[in-house]
Amino acid sequence: MISVSLCMIVKNEEKVLDRCLKNVRDFADEIVIVDTGSEDKTKKIAGEYTDKIYDFPWTDDFAAARNYALDHGSSDYLMWLDADDIVPKESVRRLCALKEELPADTDVVMMPYAVEFDEEGKAVFSYYRERIVRNKRNLRFKGKVHEAIPICGKIFYADISVEHRKIFCGDSARNLRIYQKMEKNGETMDSRSLYYYGRELLFRGQYEKGKEIFRRFLERKDGWLENRIDATRQMAYCCYGLKQEENALKALLCGLAYDVPRGETCCDLGRHFFDRERYEEAIYWYKQAFHAKKACYSGAFIQEDCYGFLPAISLCVIYDRLGQKEEAKRYNDLAGTFHPFSPYYLQNKVYFERGHGAGAKQTA
Repeated sequence: MISVSLCMIVKNEEKVLDRCLKNVRDFADEIVIVDTGSEDKTKKIAGEYTDKIYDFPWTDDFAAARNYALDHGSSDYLMWLDADDIVPKESVRRLCALKEELPADTDVVMMPYAVEFDEEGKAVFSYYRERIVRNKRNLRFKGKVHEAIPICGKIFYADISVEHRKIFCGDSARNLRIYQKMEKNGETMDSRSLYYYGRELLFRGQYEKGKEIFRRFLERKDGWLENRIDATRQMAYCCYGLKQEENALKALLCGLAYDVPRGETCCDLGRHFFDRERYEEAIYWYKQAFHAKKACYSGAFIQEDCYGFLPAISLCVIYDRLGQKEEAKRYNDLAGTFHPFSPYYLQNKVYFERGHGAGAKQTA
């Protein structure tokens, strides 16, 4: 049976820290808390669970802080969480079992990270992350922002979910400021940093700069496949923001060069043609989404709705506009199998039951 140290960095987390720690103490043999400058009751709450609490001056470097926490873990394996993460009780039970069953040669345990949820609490956006690593010096975080542990050695995939349940917004511009500081100081950015820098720029509405950063990222040869595929989508969004519709379509189509289509790209292409009332092309791409490759174990960002609900509800609206009411109803019924409480599905259900009216509804 292996032992596991939970290693966390925190700052002003009094609203969420107890929620996070109350479950993990059932499987963690050790809890290490590194505080980067809290001014609230964070350290007091942490003290109810562990006496291994350390201070680390914040230096705009997440990897440095996380590695300081890992360095204080003394168990066989090290696990990381954010303070606003939750390990559901079922996941706790399975982690306890994993401690007894994990193959002895395992270096890295990959686990699903659910970060967005529907009205029923079901995860709709998730991806696998390196969650537990053997306590070895070469398994450490890299990257000042959007830090990650480069995967090496024997990998074990455990279908044990961790949920990111944010209840308040922090400093949303912090990550962008760190990247801009790196750029201003002439620091070299690796491909991962460029990719996430582009995403931060897009999120803040800096489309021209974001487009340029994504272009630089895609020109590199060392970019991770899933990031390259997603970067074509993010570049397309930058182009839409700049009213460059043709360039947006070209960016999406470039994403098809890397691998068989992902559902996310298919839905973006479907939406591109849908918005321009080119319904035949839209139908083609939305139907492709149902059969697209879902790269669950690659670490790709998975938007579950792109493989079921979104193409179904979109095809419902398209067929309704084309006057093919039975086909439209069929796809709305299909959408309901994915999200039976979706307001779009329910509005459309009433629409078809009443013999039509204002038209079927699609998601935003």
